[in-house]
Amino acid sequence: MPDWRERAHRVVQDFIAPLATSIDRTHTVPRSIGKRLAEEGFFGLAIPTEYGGAAASAQDIAGVLEEIAFGSLSVATDLAVHLSVASAPIARWGTSEQKERWLPAMARGECLGAFALTEPGVGSDAQHLTTRYAREGDQVRLDGSKIFITNGGAARIVLVFATRDPDLEAKGISCFLVEHGTPGFSVTKRLEKLGLLGSETTELLFDGCRVEGSSMLGPEGRGFEIAMTALEGGRVGISATSLGVARAALALLSARVRMGSEDWRKSVLARAHVSVEAASALVDRAAKLKDAGKDYGLAASAAKLFCSQVAFDVARRAYDFTVELSTDPDERAAAECVFRDARVLTIVEGTTEIQELILGRKLSAPRAR
Repeated sequence: MPDWRERAHRVVQDFIAPLATSIDRTHTVPRSIGKRLAEEGFFGLAIPTEYGGAAASAQDIAGVLEEIAFGSLSVATDLAVHLSVASAPIARWGTSEQKERWLPAMARGECLGAFALTEPGVGSDAQHLTTRYAREGDQVRLDGSKIFITNGGAARIVLVFATRDPDLEAKGISCFLVEHGTPGFSVTKRLEKLGLLGSETTELLFDGCRVEGSSMLGPEGRGFEIAMTALEGGRVGISATSLGVARAALALLSARVRMGSEDWRKSVLARAHVSVEAASALVDRAAKLKDAGKDYGLAASAAKLFCSQVAFDVARRAYDFTVELSTDPDERAAAECVFRDARVLTIVEGTTEIQELILGRKLSAPRAR
């Protein structure tokens, strides 16, 4: 069996880490990195072997994402979205025809995937989508807009969630596979962000966009379930990327502490180390539960909540110490990049407040003995 984490580690050391600062400054991930990820088989990690994928375990995928995020969160985020909320839902919910059409190309890295759920004014409350769909003979018409869509401009296939009647809330939502270039589907702009600068985040418009009825993913009215299931799996991935960023921040912090002599700085480093170790255990538990086919929702939300906060806390300390102790512009740029990236992690795949709400509801619900 391939040692996926070790493969990712080598790719980071040889190809990604040397370009991390450039990715942040130019807001662009070089094509050479995507090509190397494809050669290593990373785009097919979540895809069954019969469609050219690796059918890797959740633990292996988490290990790959953690390693890549250590080098560049932008690269890891693009890959995580492709794996967790694009290819995985097609593999689970797609028809034989849909799988045959999309999964082999996705596994080869020739077809990047995106997930279009969030709308202007509709973020965490995904039951109340305003993007509408209506049947017109054998076709479906889509009208509405999506925002904060990772890979939105580069993706060849986008999972688009729309409602046939807003009054139906979750029961009215369905999911459609919309190919880039379909008339009526356009990328209106790339959005500016605080961090994750190399990862494109876009706004999408659907204006009389017509797709075949066969493009519906899963049964009609099950789109909300598809979205929530995908996001639950995605939280394991985003927790792993948060852990990777936390490890990168810890490395920066350790280097800065060695520059100072005060014992209180060593205490800060010790607390950061323990926090990162605890975050690692939470990611491992969530991934193991997922691999075992057990309910991993609680563990995934706990990991996402804790890991993203640890990444931000350690990155903040690393940035503070770097500004105070280092005059090297490259070191300062690296610390700034990690700090900005870490802040974004507390928002994506469900904000800190949403994770607290999810955890609170799960923990307070009656449990069978």
